[in-house]
Amino acid sequence: MKILMVCLGNICRSPLAEGILQSKLTDGFTVDSAGTGDWHVGNSPDERSIAVAKKYGIDISKQRARQFQLDDFEKFDLIFVMDQSNFENVLKLTKNDEQRQKVKLILGDQNVLDPYYGGEEGFETVFHLLDQATDTFLSEFQIK
Repeated sequence: MKILMVCLGNICRSPLAEGILQSKLTDGFTVDSAGTGDWHVGNSPDERSIAVAKKYGIDISKQRARQFQLDDFEKFDLIFVMDQSNFENVLKLTKNDEQRQKVKLILGDQNVLDPYYGGEEGFETVFHLLDQATDTFLSEFQIK
């Protein structure tokens, strides 16, 4: 199974989601992340994301931001987005129902708020929300 995590710039939320989920999976799974915007392409995750992930034993420092591409609909089985705005932006790019079915909000009907303009506590909150969301995903899909 191939899973893509998507946020706005691919430096805060989606790199954390990628790292958290990858740390819980075994071989046979691919997890990646992307942003709907292109401002940070090629950059490392935000230092605060790297720090909070490291605090919980996850290294995301080697990830590099990339922009969501149309062929991601073909490459990935599931596309989890962090908030309603990015959800709508990704859905606008879909060409058919099969692609639309792949796109889901990671917290169901809730948004993972962007911690970029806040302090470190926002990154801590996001980490725990995504940790819980990935546990829920693993449970729902009966992945061990």
